[in-house]
Amino acid sequence: MTAPVDLESPLFARIWTFLSSRETDWLRDRRRENLAGLTGRVLEVGAGTGSNFDCYPATVTEVVAVEPEPRLRESARAAAAAAPVPITVVPGTVAAVKDDGPFDAVVCSLVLCSVDQPDEVLRGLHALLKPGGELRYFEHIASAGARGVLQQVADATFWPRLFGNCHTHRDTEQLIADAGFQVQTSRRGHQFPAWAPVPVSEFALGCARRPA
Repeated sequence: MTAPVDLESPLFARIWTFLSSRETDWLRDRRRENLAGLTGRVLEVGAGTGSNFDCYPATVTEVVAVEPEPRLRESARAAAAAAPVPITVVPGTVAAVKDDGPFDAVVCSLVLCSVDQPDEVLRGLHALLKPGGELRYFEHIASAGARGVLQQVADATFWPRLFGNCHTHRDTEQLIADAGFQVQTSRRGHQFPAWAPVPVSEFALGCARRPA
């Protein structure tokens, strides 16, 4: 295992802890939808406070959850202790588990917007999967039109500083395809009404596979 790297972000950790303790039923439903039907050994990237943990189905035999922010990691470990499946929370980024594969599935929930070099991260996840393994993703994505302009302004100014390096105007599904995954299912929607001036309204939820 590569030596773990802590990415400390005290302000974001406080904001995210507050938000994750007040998740809506809509968001909880999306988390369950993203994890439905998973089996075997799973890698979760950017576990945050462990918001996904109680949504894993009993068919999952093990979850290795990576979280680089130490305050969030502490909360995630508390959530793992109460989870319905065995979960180990480890420090660092994807590089910290590069020798721990293969996995049957990788889970990304609201995290690919915040990683540096997402193309490199996705190639690393591709390598960690078994042939035929799944990438399950629930991610904010780039919008078109006026919201897309808002996203670009937000990304260039205050948004990444407040929200843990989150970049809202990323074509995440194209990045997933470019990393060698084959998208099997995908749907898009909005978390907020179309008129709401919120950069992170539009999302993609889907399943992509590493070719067998």
